[in-house]
Amino acid sequence: MFARFLKDESGATAIEYGLIAALIAVAIIGGATALGKSVNDKFQGVATEMDGA
Repeated sequence: MFARFLKDESGATAIEYGLIAALIAVAIIGGATALGKSVNDKFQGVATEMDGA
């Protein structure tokens, strides 16, 4: 039973998939944050131009 437990790699595979999902989530959050700031700056520029018109 102990030898079978040591050979079982399903838990390790689940942990690997979890780590990959966490890294993808961090990348998406980072990209969305950068893109959100860029879009906000564009809208702010448009609002400033409309106030001057």
